[in-house]
Amino acid sequence: MSPGFVIDWGEWINLALRWLHLTAGIAWIGSSFYFVWLDNHLRPPAQGEASGELWSVHGGGFYHNEKYLVAPAKMPADLHWFKWEAYFTWISGFSLLVLIYWIGAETYLVDPAKARISQWDAIAIAAGALFVGWAVYDGLCHSPLRKDNRWLGLIWFAFLVFAAWFLNTVFNARGAYLHVGAMIGSVMVGNVFFIIIPNQRKVVAALMAGQEPDPKLGAAAKLRSVHNNYMTLPVLFIMVSHHYPMTYGARYPWVVLALLGATGIAVRHVFNLRHRDAPTGVAMAVAAGLALVSVTYVSLEKGATAEPAPAGGEALPPRLTYADIEPILTKHCTSCHEARPTNPAVTAPPLGVVLDSYQSASAHAAKIKAMAVDSEVMPLGNATGMTRAERDRLGAWIDQGTLP
Repeated sequence: MSPGFVIDWGEWINLALRWLHLTAGIAWIGSSFYFVWLDNHLRPPAQGEASGELWSVHGGGFYHNEKYLVAPAKMPADLHWFKWEAYFTWISGFSLLVLIYWIGAETYLVDPAKARISQWDAIAIAAGALFVGWAVYDGLCHSPLRKDNRWLGLIWFAFLVFAAWFLNTVFNARGAYLHVGAMIGSVMVGNVFFIIIPNQRKVVAALMAGQEPDPKLGAAAKLRSVHNNYMTLPVLFIMVSHHYPMTYGARYPWVVLALLGATGIAVRHVFNLRHRDAPTGVAMAVAAGLALVSVTYVSLEKGATAEPAPAGGEALPPRLTYADIEPILTKHCTSCHEARPTNPAVTAPPLGVVLDSYQSASAHAAKIKAMAVDSEVMPLGNATGMTRAERDRLGAWIDQGTLP
């Protein structure tokens, strides 16, 4: 083996977990969407004891689905369960959370400007959020509110907004977003693990014993399945949000998360109504309105925080060159964004962005403006103490055309 041959096991494990998380997530969400669509398209059967049936065509074949409200008269010989998609989605997602945000808490989670907490304090808060999230949600589902999904959903949504606000006071915004997503994802898989699958097992056991299954078991499982359906799009948004710093880089990122989360819920409701052939006009208007409010809020906030000059009132030089901003990049950026990063927490320049020369800095000017100037999400956790004046100086150089 060559002396220079080194396997970066950390990066390969990261890639494998992300790939597994994406694959399992697609399988879980795909089956969830399909069964909700199927349930909403069932029609009274022409004959037999089923409560609903559906004929469909796909891939050149015809399919005939039947649903039994409680259970069939006898156990079928071959019964397919849908659970491992959910379990592997959570296992891979939680592993990534630990690998990146908990082990690397000082870089990817803690923001000293908000709260000076240790790595272990941050992990305790993060883990506690997952447990508290499930406890609150499960408590709501066992309360009288379970009889009214609208009130239950409204209170659960309000709790998540509060959680987003609280986590944003102790973590950097990106880390806070991901942990709200982890809370929702944990609740969703908790529904599968603690309610849906156990209830289905009880129904199967009753059938095998020749007993009449309790219809409440199926009703409770269906309730949790419907909740999962409405939480899916907000979770998916959070999964991709780290690519869009305009969302979590806002002054009040928890407000943006609330608006876009509500938009996802409204969009999902539109599809559910369409599946049932119900009117969708009002729901579509609400979804479109929430999307417009989200975009408008972020744009107005960004415009309101734009500064023509750095803090302190000093006027910027009339023309800035690369020599004027190179010290800022060296101090705050290049330890991660160079061909061979010197930051021990980084093994390769994130997203392939290298900022150790004029040519590379100029080529990535738009990303610098978005991540370090407008949203202030870089450096991560502002570990190097980048000031507003330095950000404004970078922004001015970019606005003036990135002069060499």
